[in-house]
Amino acid sequence: MSHSPADADLDLRLVRYFTVVAEHCHFGRAAAALHITQPSLSRQVRRLERELGARLLDRTPQGTRLTEAGEVFLPRARSLLRAAGQAAAAARAAAEPSRITVGYTTGLIVTPAVAELRRRFPDADVRTAHLPWQEARKALTEHRVDALVTRLPFVTEGLRVTVLYDEPRVVVLPLDHRLAGKESVTLDDIADEPLPRVTDRLWDAFWRIDPRPDGRPAPDGPLIENIEDKFELVASGQSLALAAGVPGLRPPRPDLTTVPLHGVEPCHVAVATRAGDGGRLVTEFRKCAEALLTGPGTAE
Repeated sequence: MSHSPADADLDLRLVRYFTVVAEHCHFGRAAAALHITQPSLSRQVRRLERELGARLLDRTPQGTRLTEAGEVFLPRARSLLRAAGQAAAAARAAAEPSRITVGYTTGLIVTPAVAELRRRFPDADVRTAHLPWQEARKALTEHRVDALVTRLPFVTEGLRVTVLYDEPRVVVLPLDHRLAGKESVTLDDIADEPLPRVTDRLWDAFWRIDPRPDGRPAPDGPLIENIEDKFELVASGQSLALAAGVPGLRPPRPDLTTVPLHGVEPCHVAVATRAGDGGRLVTEFRKCAEALLTGPGTAE
């Protein structure tokens, strides 16, 4: 028997599954992101649709698209998940006033600040969580982490963000590339080289320098979802890539090399917390980060 939205007892796990499918517009990619099988994901979404009494998604040969009901439900679903995360975080904060989770992304070291926070508050439960770059801001806004050390750019609305230090940008090249071994390169040297794309517009524009200073668009490379795919594309000769660089650090793979990219803005490493979050541990972690996280760790 179908249910109307008014009497549906919504399972938040199913709601989250729906939002992930909506973001990816594809059941296969969404299932991979959720680490479940595609048939299981399809069953869970159909279960949600039965509970709501409305079809939310249309399956097409090209992928998946929202129905009119899905378009209406999606922003409310996201709001529901945010509210649930905030409610859970508030309950944990009341029950466990001495707990904090610090998120960080690939290649960044938070150990000195975390160790100092533990030294100052030996009875506190201080945890860390590694996050994929594309999940970092969402983890903070959804209260899965309480503080975040990551690289800009990202949407800073609703957040308090402080730049900790800068990292130079480098070009990642295969060992046999014409530019490998040079002391440095400029944008002119790689003007016609494709660079991998990502769906996040801010991140894509920064890491492809798109548009270029003269207004021309950057050459399009393949669309990627993770760092490993980026380096595989470079190693196989399909593109170059830009990355955060640290002098003296070895390239990310033995079949790759890096060359400093001169004449471009460096990458900014920042600490972010939710605006208005004045909790004791959050405030103290910010102080520790600003005092101790003052130089590059390892490159992404």
